Amino acid sequence: MATLRRDGRVTALQRLGCAGLAGALSLSLTAPLELLTVLAQVGTWHCRRGLRGAGRSLCRTEGVRALWKGNLTACLRLCPYSALQLAASRRLVALFMDELGHISHWRAIMAGSLAGMVATIVTYPTDVIKTRLIVQNRLEPSYEGILHAFYKIYHQEGLRALYRGVSPAILGAVPFSAGSFFVYISLDKIWQEPIVRFTPLQNFTNGCVAAAVAQTLSFPFETVKRKMQAQSPWLPHYGGVDVHFTGMADCFRQTVKNKGVLGLWSGLTPSLLKIVPYFGVMFSTFEFCKRVCLYRNGYIESPLNYKLTPGVDQSLHPQELRELKLLRRENFEPRKSALEN
Repeated sequence: MATLRRDGRVTALQRLGCAGLAGALSLSLTAPLELLTVLAQVGTWHCRRGLRGAGRSLCRTEGVRALWKGNLTACLRLCPYSALQLAASRRLVALFMDELGHISHWRAIMAGSLAGMVATIVTYPTDVIKTRLIVQNRLEPSYEGILHAFYKIYHQEGLRALYRGVSPAILGAVPFSAGSFFVYISLDKIWQEPIVRFTPLQNFTNGCVAAAVAQTLSFPFETVKRKMQAQSPWLPHYGGVDVHFTGMADCFRQTVKNKGVLGLWSGLTPSLLKIVPYFGVMFSTFEFCKRVCLYRNGYIESPLNYKLTPGVDQSLHPQELRELKLLRRENFEPRKSALEN
């Protein structure tokens, strides 16, 4: 069992800002690995010589900046996605909790997965645009930017094209949740101690392992999703997809027929390689931003550590603490007499 815990000393807007900045920084630093993952999943010509050869050929033909194609879209998508996921997760967790405020790990993972599905469906067009920007040639672009890509896809291919591949994205949440649950129910056996005693390093390791297992299990759906997003008769070479298909099921069949079963896991290596730096940068950036917010709110002495400010009630919310400080300041300020006025 777990209890829903949230640091009330940080406002919802501050928490969202910390998450957005941490996510954008981690996405930007691991963008080349994400790009290689997408290119391998789609099956463009860059990947015929392996991942290292793909990176070299891309830099040689389009320049080093090409390694960050689609990253701006991913970063802009992060804030609305995080906000929707957070709002949906809070509602679902509250729905799944018992009368004592406890929630099992299975229900917590289910709530997180359902919240992720809601956020994915609402922000899905931006994911399609990100894939299209990644697979296009930067020197001879079909799309000049995010808004131009949205406009062109909508007018050339219709609204349905902006949701192409959403079915495998939703179905992939099932093995993703199962993989996460399998890891988390085994943690106490792996570490041979209760979950409540885990150190920050253990929790970080657990998160990386859970993400690796879940991502490996759901990766075939992710591969099919990327192929469906990239394929278009309006793009050169049909978007560079290595197989041609008419739908999700046919995409599975054609990929297995032409590339073998392992073709569904093309690009898994760079995807797994980015897990540790991605989570490492994200967690460390989030914690630093949180310390800055706690310092600005008056709970800690310095943004460089978590040393508490003496005499401050840590159970108060930020607005309550500000009101208390204002009240104390008004009480201790010397009042002007009537003669002085």
